[in-house]
Amino acid sequence: MTDSRPGTAWTFAYVTMLFFVWGAVTAVNDILIPAVKAIFALTDTESFLTQFAFFMAYGVVSLPAAAIMGRIGAANSIILALATMILGCLIMPIATVVRAYPIVLVGLFVIASGITLLQVAANPLSASLGRPERSHFRLVLSQAFNSFGTVVAPYLAARTLLQGGLFDGGPVTDAKIAYSLGRIDVAYVFIAVVIAVLATFLYRVRHDITAAAPPLEKSASVASAFSSPWALAGALSIFLYVGAEVAIGSAMVNFLEQPDVFAISAVEAGGLVSLYWLGAMIGRFVGSGLLYKLPAGPLLAAAAIAAALLCLTVSQISGPVAGVLAISVGLFNSIMFPVIFSLTIERSTALASATSGLLCMAIVGGALVPLLFAQIADASGSRFLAFLVPMACYLVIAVFGWRAARVPAAQIETQQISPH
Repeated sequence: MTDSRPGTAWTFAYVTMLFFVWGAVTAVNDILIPAVKAIFALTDTESFLTQFAFFMAYGVVSLPAAAIMGRIGAANSIILALATMILGCLIMPIATVVRAYPIVLVGLFVIASGITLLQVAANPLSASLGRPERSHFRLVLSQAFNSFGTVVAPYLAARTLLQGGLFDGGPVTDAKIAYSLGRIDVAYVFIAVVIAVLATFLYRVRHDITAAAPPLEKSASVASAFSSPWALAGALSIFLYVGAEVAIGSAMVNFLEQPDVFAISAVEAGGLVSLYWLGAMIGRFVGSGLLYKLPAGPLLAAAAIAAALLCLTVSQISGPVAGVLAISVGLFNSIMFPVIFSLTIERSTALASATSGLLCMAIVGGALVPLLFAQIADASGSRFLAFLVPMACYLVIAVFGWRAARVPAAQIETQQISPH
């Protein structure tokens, strides 16, 4: 898993801790959505603006983040990213004091800006910390710990954000609203403290990270990634994958608590969101092993087709089976991000930092695809039909995996081959 560069094994462990943290912070949004929906009396589309504000940061910040990493290096970029995340967490109590939903959105945007810089630095760092032929394995393994964060966070957040106050039932009162707003403060102050502890630790070992990191590509232009067909194809796949995954996760609490699905309370549904992300975690650990034996492209195509079939089935049925199948999509989401990322890095004719910046910018799909999902749910009055949106996303990803399987990375070392 490692190579001969000094500190590589420890650096891989540090980077994997970062994957866990940003996974946990991102997954809290799935529980925050039903909380703000109740507190501010929002529609599905309005409540999904939390994801829009969060993931829009990837579209705005990713390319500048790639330039920052090329200038100051991975270690300093990671410290700056964690500091930005802390700032965003501390904006949330301001939003609750003035009871302003737009300030909640600002706080989420700032948090996500930090996570964006973190991803731009950490994804290529993880992929490069070892033998090139094992880059898929390392990145999937790091993403498995990212998934562990997404499993733990919804369970804890549901018991923080969705209990007491407005979720006790009965008439809405100012005291209940104040209590539920206060729970948001508790959640994000706790997150800020955890990030601060991690940032302090990483600052002390920043020189080890710098020594183990790949050389800086100061001459790389982030715009150069737009000239690579494979970078563009990978970016589209990342856009659709993140959009589909976030749309399903964001809708999960309100979907599962419906009378024609599980007919359970919000806090119980919030706890089940952890199972959605647990499937992704299990799939990534299993997938990291499968990638030792199976080529990445066909495995990606098979996972995407399975996810598409699950979404199609959910759109056509109801009852507990629909809930189980919706949760099961997480298992097939598991390997998609890391495999798309590493397949693209291997095939892109642009430098890794530029390609990484474009791929992370494509995570803006988490802002736009969920809004389409919510608008269809609001317009049709059915969250079931809205599952046709992620179904379409997964079908495109399957095509990307199939095409990558036909164009091995070794063929692209000497020529530029279009994925179209």
